Amino acid sequence: MPWIREVPPEDASGLLRQQLDEAEERAGRVWHIVQVMSLNPEALRDSIGFYLTIMKGESPLSRVQREMLATVVSVELECHY
Repeated sequence: MPWIREVPPEDASGLLRQQLDEAEERAGRVWHIVQVMSLNPEALRDSIGFYLTIMKGESPLSRVQREMLATVVSVELECHY
């Protein structure tokens, strides 16, 4: 059970509903890291936009290099996301 209050997915509407639907479409589910931002749909939208820009946008690094960097950082920080 999360310690941070969340909007249950079944109660989501408007921008939050759109963001949760898109997250599920991308990942096959709504991960907790997304759900925990449900009280602020604008912050959720901007956070996902930032992630997509960093990981999939134009860059001198290849997608593989970016994924490898993300993996190394996640392992170092003991973060399973």
